[in-house]
Amino acid sequence: MSDSTFTCPQTRTQVINAYFLEHRAKLLDIAAYLDRLDRAKPDSDEADFRDVAFTRCLAVLTDGQPQRARRILELLSDHSTEMPQSADGMKGASGAPQSIVDAATAEGGAQ
Repeated sequence: MSDSTFTCPQTRTQVINAYFLEHRAKLLDIAAYLDRLDRAKPDSDEADFRDVAFTRCLAVLTDGQPQRARRILELLSDHSTEMPQSADGMKGASGAPQSIVDAATAEGGAQ
C-alpha cells in the first residue's frame, strides 16, 4: 500500500488503544446474539431475511476487503424505488431489505 491510502491521522496502535475495548464489547454482544439464535426454536423452514442479511454482513467483516462499513450499509439498505402499498401492521423499519433472501436463494441458498 502506498502512503496515500493511509487517510487516518492516527497510527494503528493509537486506533487500537482508543477503540479496542469498545469494539471488544460489541463483539461479545454479537456473539451472545448468535448464541441466542442457536438456542432458539425455528418458526419455519424459511430463512428470515434479517438473519440472512446479518450473516452476509458478518462475511463482509472478515473478507479482508476495504470499505466494510459502506458495503454492509449497502447490504442492509432497501434499494427499491417502489412505495409500499400500506404500512398496516408495521411498527417501524425492519433493518434489512426482504429482497436479500431472494438474492441469497438465487446464489444457491440462504446462508
